[in-house]
Amino acid sequence: MNSDSERPAVTELRLSAFKAHRGVVLPLGPLTLLSGGSGSGKSSALQAYEILARLGSGQSLARAVRDVAGGPSACVPAGARPDEQGRRGFRIGCTVSGPVGPVSLDLAVQAEPELRIVGERLTGGGETLLTTALTDPDRPAVQAAWHTAGATPVTRAPLPDDRLGTSLLPLRVAGKTAGQRLVLAAAEQVVVALRSAFVCDPRPEVMRGTGGARAAGGASLPGATGATGVAGGAGGSAGRGSGVRGGRGKGAAKAREGQDEGRLRSSCDNLPAVLARTSQECARRHAVLVAAVREACVGPVDGLRAVPRQAGVTGAGAAGSGGMESGVTGVTGVTGATGSGATGAGVTGAGVTASRMTASGVAGVGAAAAVPAAGRGGAAGAQPGGGLGEAGVQVVLDRGALGEMPVEQLGDGELRFLALALVLLTGPGVLAMDPAGEIPSAHQQMTVMADGMDRCMDRRQARELVSLAVRMAERGHVRLLGTVRDPSVADGLPGVQVLHLGA
Repeated sequence: MNSDSERPAVTELRLSAFKAHRGVVLPLGPLTLLSGGSGSGKSSALQAYEILARLGSGQSLARAVRDVAGGPSACVPAGARPDEQGRRGFRIGCTVSGPVGPVSLDLAVQAEPELRIVGERLTGGGETLLTTALTDPDRPAVQAAWHTAGATPVTRAPLPDDRLGTSLLPLRVAGKTAGQRLVLAAAEQVVVALRSAFVCDPRPEVMRGTGGARAAGGASLPGATGATGVAGGAGGSAGRGSGVRGGRGKGAAKAREGQDEGRLRSSCDNLPAVLARTSQECARRHAVLVAAVREACVGPVDGLRAVPRQAGVTGAGAAGSGGMESGVTGVTGVTGATGSGATGAGVTGAGVTASRMTASGVAGVGAAAAVPAAGRGGAAGAQPGGGLGEAGVQVVLDRGALGEMPVEQLGDGELRFLALALVLLTGPGVLAMDPAGEIPSAHQQMTVMADGMDRCMDRRQARELVSLAVRMAERGHVRLLGTVRDPSVADGLPGVQVLHLGA
């Protein structure tokens, strides 16, 4: 059996009427790069995918489009005229391939005068599996009809007009008939693929702690906490949307907040805490990361590690007064503590809990700052706006005879390369996202979305990053959809599909 066919993935993105796009169909392979001049719609294409992914994760329509500059009206194609009721909107869709075969999802969204989903269509297996339509503009609901193939050909019921109907089907369809089981399988395939997206936008100024509070892009798709991340139902009502379980509702969202501090956010501002964890969990993966960074950086690179920040260290990312707030759990130790070289800065053993640790109060460390949790699922104790020194830990490059250098001293391109390379080498368990927990990881593919993937990088760095993406995509667990200024960075690399927009 071809294992790739068992991993749901978005293989086509349709921009029927979205911003500058009309009738655009983008085939998406395991590694797809979008190129084109300014204004060609590269970023808009990723934005449409992100809206679908947020809706697939159970977010409300308002949350799904809230980060669009100019609001929902900015998604309406230029020149679109309102109808007699003053309504304007946009249409997007996708095709998801997987065990059920190709399943297509298409949405019609009204942006003005009121934001709502006015039409949805799910097709697969030669059947129309779900249709919705707005029948009463005065009600916050659409009339839905889904395939039954039993005594009654279809089942009709109202669904909320601010949610993706496909994600609600597992809560509404009984699965008693063959037709109902096809509907459930197709809906699950679409939701799993959409929830497996991670938007990555490393921001050097935030990573260095010079960008103020946590970046506006400080969280990710789906299930991340933070300003722009899909909270996977955080805030209560968002939890109504998803029929695929994954910790919905206020309680589950709050329980995940601490855990997400130890998982890499979209802006990569908490990279040190995550690197401290990944370097211990998989030495082979860390060695590949070091080798990639060596190719991208100027000068020797013999190693890359997270170390406790010394008390009194000033500069970008210094953690306040050198202290760390409560909530540090699951410490497994970080090697490289200053002074004695002790593991974990004198804190040993998993499951250690500290109500408050200060730079001078950790036994056996002296001047060393507190060490964050590095264990699997442990909270990293990150503070908003902490940058690369948050939680009392920093990342340093071993320059061999030149000594160690904090990575915040790297150039913007080198910092972005480091963060994106780490994302490509990890998976959902390390990233602040919320994939379908009941689906085996071997049957899922993570899609990394990187707008401006080569931003701040020279051609050598960008090509090395694409080469790394090729190697990871070959394993079948990672897909990449990115935009680049210079498509020639992919010349001669196998498996890379470059789509030129605006040509």
